[in-house]
Amino acid sequence: MLPASAYESVHARRGIVAAPHALAVEAGRQVLAEGGNAIEAAVAAAAAIAVVYPHMNHLGGDGFWLVREPSGRVRYIEACGPAGREATIAHYRDLGHESVPARGPLAALTVPGAVGGWRLALEAARALGGRMDLPRLLEAAIRHAREGSPVTASQARLTAEKAGELKDLPGFAPVFLPQGAPPAEGAPLRQERLADTLEHLARAGLDDFYRGDVGREMAADLERIGSPVRREDLSAFAARSREPLKVSLPQGEVFNAPPPTQGLASLLILGLFARLKCEGAETFSHIHGLVEATKQAFLVRDKVVCDPERVTADLGHLLSPDGLDARAERIDPRRALAWPRPAQAGDTIWLGAADASGLVVSYIQSIYFEFGSGCVLPSTGVLMQNRGASFSLDPKALNALAPGRRPFHTLNPALAVLRDGRVMGYGTMGGEGQPQTQSAVFTRHVLFGVPLGEAIARPRWLLGRTWGAPETRLRLESRFEEGLVERLAAAGHDLVVLPEAYSDTMGHAGAVVLHARGGLEGAHDPRADGGAAGV
Repeated sequence: MLPASAYESVHARRGIVAAPHALAVEAGRQVLAEGGNAIEAAVAAAAAIAVVYPHMNHLGGDGFWLVREPSGRVRYIEACGPAGREATIAHYRDLGHESVPARGPLAALTVPGAVGGWRLALEAARALGGRMDLPRLLEAAIRHAREGSPVTASQARLTAEKAGELKDLPGFAPVFLPQGAPPAEGAPLRQERLADTLEHLARAGLDDFYRGDVGREMAADLERIGSPVRREDLSAFAARSREPLKVSLPQGEVFNAPPPTQGLASLLILGLFARLKCEGAETFSHIHGLVEATKQAFLVRDKVVCDPERVTADLGHLLSPDGLDARAERIDPRRALAWPRPAQAGDTIWLGAADASGLVVSYIQSIYFEFGSGCVLPSTGVLMQNRGASFSLDPKALNALAPGRRPFHTLNPALAVLRDGRVMGYGTMGGEGQPQTQSAVFTRHVLFGVPLGEAIARPRWLLGRTWGAPETRLRLESRFEEGLVERLAAAGHDLVVLPEAYSDTMGHAGAVVLHARGGLEGAHDPRADGGAAGV
């Protein structure tokens, strides 16, 4: 059991940042202390965490932003790249594949979008008065890549677990197995080529990642190792602003990312749960209700979510009172729906920032599986994601592979504008667990008044698969009361109680809150290596 202090939120007046690694938190806090705004702090933290938490995210991944501006507008930035022009079903079939490989060059088949998202976010930051220059915002990331950062416990463990499938992939061993073996916790991890790339981007600008020297070198390396991504794919990419999805609840409006993300599922869970009668936090009706709402949301998600240009469903209707009422009637308040259904995996980071001007940022960044494709491009040190592994090689499938098409994403940042005047940015990593953990944090804190830090730290559950594990049963951390576990089992839930009180399986959640009368609050997961800090 963690001490009570692990549950406590951090309070601040000028700015707050929360992230799953302490060095990323500090990078963002320093920007806030020097007068930067919340978006600038988030970019500094995002760059730093791409260096110091490379098993979870990197420059070769994607990112999604929700930004609540002082005017009240909620801006959504989609920074996910499409499949390369050589990424055809015929190409993979000709190579003898029945499915897209999960690792290796053929898994590195989509353009990395995160850096393009940083660029678009900084344009928004400048429009809102931001004045921090790019070299300053990338300073911490460059330093940690050049000088090294301590390997975290989770990186050490996952490197050891996955070394067998990653060690022979292009570029992996020289960077992540520096002595020919998985590094020990606390050992310094240096990424000198990545430091060079970040320094170059600081001078030349983030657009260089796609259309300049960095883009040229990346494209050459990608073609050399056998990836379907070409320079033309990089040159054509740009992050874009779109309208976020939202659902209206009695407590206010909650925003999330539209397809190709599973943000729809996160909003459906909250909308469905609002129609159930719940007795309070950690009761049977609370946990059972959210689990059953999750099942209904996932059934919808798996029929609807794909490349946004191919979505045919009326998402507005699905999230409307009539749509939610009809779907909620399918939930039995006493019995569990038979499960499992196909599940999605993933590894990710969420970070958030807010400042006294009224800016609130909810941001998520990922390379999909731990270490993504496992391919490190030698000229730039960029670790490529394997998000395209979620494509199907069945041309009739909802998410069928095709050049220029965006794959399904588990990533989805959340942001709530509450009727009491609070604005809350929150999110988590964890594949299938992301919508579920979001619902746990939101209902505990917003509906039932559980303090923010405690709402994140309290025991959690997971229906479905994450971290590449094959388990699909309902898993619960060991701190749930025995009587509740017995009642869930009696209701038909196929469940297992994990031995850990605080399990990495449940993901790493965090939140930042802008209070109505001024003041900022932030908290991050005791299951992670970070926290929150403010000025």
